[in-house]
Amino acid sequence: MDDDCSRVDTSGRDRLTRLADFVFEAGMLRKTPRTGYQFLGTGAENVAEHSFRTALIAFMLAEHAGADPFRAMGMAVFHDLHEARTADFNYVNKLYNTTDARRALSDALAGTGLADAVMPLHDELEAAETLEARLAQDADQIDLIANLKEELDLGNRYAEDWIEAAMGRLRTEEGRTLAKAIAATDHAEWWFRAPDREWWNRKKSTPPKE
Repeated sequence: MDDDCSRVDTSGRDRLTRLADFVFEAGMLRKTPRTGYQFLGTGAENVAEHSFRTALIAFMLAEHAGADPFRAMGMAVFHDLHEARTADFNYVNKLYNTTDARRALSDALAGTGLADAVMPLHDELEAAETLEARLAQDADQIDLIANLKEELDLGNRYAEDWIEAAMGRLRTEEGRTLAKAIAATDHAEWWFRAPDREWWNRKKSTPPKE
């Protein structure tokens, strides 16, 4: 009899059922908070929110760099999926806790038929030897920088130090260029001042005169 409670056994479930399991497991990221904001004092997001914009940024960076945008985006999509099982550990948490991200992801993919496509993306990202991997890693930091810039604009002075630290972790020129633009841009300008800077002065629209 197998008494190893840490063993994940999905052998009794068919592939379609495991794909359904996987969809529900990915949904857990919507309920998994990113914990670093506890120390910043303001701001909040879940891992699913972070993963979506990280994937978007990875695509943008790879397009700009002439790299494969879909591979970079794929790495970003799956980069924190393991946290559905491990939860998110911030930098202080990691001083006292360890996780096996690769094992958690492998167990999540078991029986889905997706492992051969996804696990190489995880390993490529961790090795950071390809341009796509480095761009995906930069996208992870740039999503954080964008959130921090919003908190800075809203008055949290500590966010400035966090932005500086995240800038130092960037690996590519494309990443540094975009991050600098984000840090220099008011987070609300995209909707408040464009495309029509006087929209808020307009009264309710009235039907045109005949």
